[in-house]
Amino acid sequence: MWFKKKPVHPKNRGEQKEQQACDWLQTQGFHILEQNYLCKGGEIDIIALSSHSAPTQSTLVFFEVKYRKNNHFGHPAEFVTPKKQQRIIHCAQYFLLKHPHLAHHPMRFDVITFEGEQTTPEWIENAFSVPH
Repeated sequence: MWFKKKPVHPKNRGEQKEQQACDWLQTQGFHILEQNYLCKGGEIDIIALSSHSAPTQSTLVFFEVKYRKNNHFGHPAEFVTPKKQQRIIHCAQYFLLKHPHLAHHPMRFDVITFEGEQTTPEWIENAFSVPH
C-alpha cells in the first residue's frame, strides 16, 4: 500500500517557518520575548532582544516572517507592503505602551524570509522604519 504525504496547510507552513525563524534567531543570540503578538489591527510575528554582554546595549527587534513556495510572484519580502508595515509599527507602539521597561532600548524592524524548502532564512535588517 502506498502512502501519500499529507499536504501541509498553508497556515501551518507559515507557523512552521515562524518557529524555524525563532529557532534560528536564538542561534544568532536573540532572546525571544513574544511570538505572534496580537493587537487591534495587527500582529508581530516575533519580538526579540539581541544579546549583548551589557543588557542596556540590547536592541529590541520586531520581526516579520514571510514564506513563499516560490518567487513566481516576487520575493517574499515584497509582500511586506507599506500597509503591512504600518500595522506592524502600530502594534510595536502598542507593545511598548504595555512594556514601558523596554522603551529605552534602540529598536528596529527586520524581515526574515524563506523560499521553497530553504532552511536557513534570509535576514533583512532595518527592512523599514517609523516614518518621521
